[in-house]
Amino acid sequence: MRWWSFLAVVIAVMHGANAQAQTPIPGSATYQLIGTYDLARLEKIRTTDLAEFMASSTMPRDFDGKLAKPKYPVKLYRVIYPSVVPEHENTPTIASGLVAIPDSGATSMPLVSYQHGTVFDRSYVPSNPDASMETRVMLLQFASQGYIVIGADYFGRGQSTLPDSYLVRDSTQQAGVDMFIAARDFLRAQKITPTHFFVSGWSQGGWVSMQYLFKLQSLGVKVSAAAVASAPVDIYLTMNRWLGNPQAVDAVYLPGVVAIQLQAQEYYHREQGLAEAAIRPEYLQAARDLYANRIDFSTFFKKTPPKVADFLKPEFIQSGATGLTPYWQVLQDKQAYRWKSDVPLRVYWGGQDEVTPKAIAFLPEAVQGLLGGAPVKTIDAGARADHRAIYIFGSIDQKEWFDAIVAGK
Repeated sequence: MRWWSFLAVVIAVMHGANAQAQTPIPGSATYQLIGTYDLARLEKIRTTDLAEFMASSTMPRDFDGKLAKPKYPVKLYRVIYPSVVPEHENTPTIASGLVAIPDSGATSMPLVSYQHGTVFDRSYVPSNPDASMETRVMLLQFASQGYIVIGADYFGRGQSTLPDSYLVRDSTQQAGVDMFIAARDFLRAQKITPTHFFVSGWSQGGWVSMQYLFKLQSLGVKVSAAAVASAPVDIYLTMNRWLGNPQAVDAVYLPGVVAIQLQAQEYYHREQGLAEAAIRPEYLQAARDLYANRIDFSTFFKKTPPKVADFLKPEFIQSGATGLTPYWQVLQDKQAYRWKSDVPLRVYWGGQDEVTPKAIAFLPEAVQGLLGGAPVKTIDAGARADHRAIYIFGSIDQKEWFDAIVAGK
């Protein structure tokens, strides 16, 4: 029995203007061919695009020539699919994502589900790869090499009309699983059969990947292997490190991260007044505007301090020390590593990561070793590796690993 056969989910009927512009998939989702990356475009990803992406990194030229050389053009499809919002009594909604298929002529091939990292614009998502360099890297590393690549945009991003579901566990899991179902139905309609199923994610997407793995395991879906880079698998600990033990390396965009996380929790968990209780009043309107997409991050940055401790109220920061308030208790419940996993995992970290603390990277390996779960290998991307360098390093290493698994090695 193949991996998709384990899922049995009741899906609501698709509706809305976006659906009318799409081609129906047998099931309930719709799709649209949004373009093709030819070999020249894919080569640009490994050269010009990579150089631009890494220009501000601590390792700007270390990966020149090290990404995969493209083998096949890649067809890009935007899928719009029905889902529900678990935190809001399963209210029906729609979401979007990407299915990328190598134009190789093959009818069976491995599949990678990629979970994207933090973005401050709803368009910087897998279903709009021209605006998402991390997605383009996956298309080069995997889709152009003969893998199917899929990726959910998450609720509040892409074609979704909801507020951003940033680091909201149940809605994030729901978006991923329903994207998986939509991709399954689309591939069936295209008469394409996945042979293996891999999971990959970076930054926020690393946390999403771990939550996704937990949900897939609970549904009985077989995952061949998974890899996460700079994954904040414990949001409670990560946030408290930013607030209570700040470091010189910390990213200047962390106040923006906290702003959208607070408001996502406020909306999805119905914690009215959370943002006002946490954010200093002089920065609250900027936070509201960023979350509502009324301003971009550069405008938000000009209106707010670069340190999280200066952005939030002191009493809110202090409440994190014991974690007894509803806000912190929800964060503690969002941990993404404390279960016995059956999926082999690689975790990537680096010495100059400005977002995810080093100690967080070792939690999955420690827990799986304690519980006797599947093997976890925690891999150092290097003492100079920052957030972006860790991602590129990880994309290279995991491709070699996934290739070996596909080859039966």
